[in-house]
Amino acid sequence: MNRFSLSDAILLSGLALLLVSFKAVVRLKLGLTGHSMFLLVLVYLLARGLVPQRGSVLYCGLMTGLLALIMGVGKGGPLVLLKFLLPAMGMELALLLLPMAPWFTAQALLVAAAALTVWVGKGALELWLAGADPALILVQSGWKTLGGGLFSILGACCTPMLLQRLAHHQLIPTHRQPQ
Repeated sequence: MNRFSLSDAILLSGLALLLVSFKAVVRLKLGLTGHSMFLLVLVYLLARGLVPQRGSVLYCGLMTGLLALIMGVGKGGPLVLLKFLLPAMGMELALLLLPMAPWFTAQALLVAAAALTVWVGKGALELWLAGADPALILVQSGWKTLGGGLFSILGACCTPMLLQRLAHHQLIPTHRQPQ
């Protein structure tokens, strides 16, 4: 992992804090599976768009998980760290192939699909470890894919527009924008 400058580390940690505090304060009880994937995908892609360096999404995911663990946000105790870190790992791997994904909608959708795949896989593994019936695991995975997929698509579609607006208002240095 590359070293981040102090300003980049503070920016990524601020994005992580934004994600955790939004989850803690709002606590949306929508009853919709996967609604947290909207903000997760949006913040992680924004992290990569603002700090276009390998490892920025992983750093943001680690900071988010640690903050959630410290603040007691989410269910799962110490395993809440994995809730934020595993999708970040999936996105980071996809960003190795598509480094400019936060700036382009089609690529952002592919990176969001990678995060969704890891997120659904984590849920299926949890159910399997709990001894759930394979049919239940399949149904739950399908339901999570449907709900999480919808919200992941929304988050991935919002990110390029947000980055372009920030760039238009000269809030992102030109050397960090795609040429």
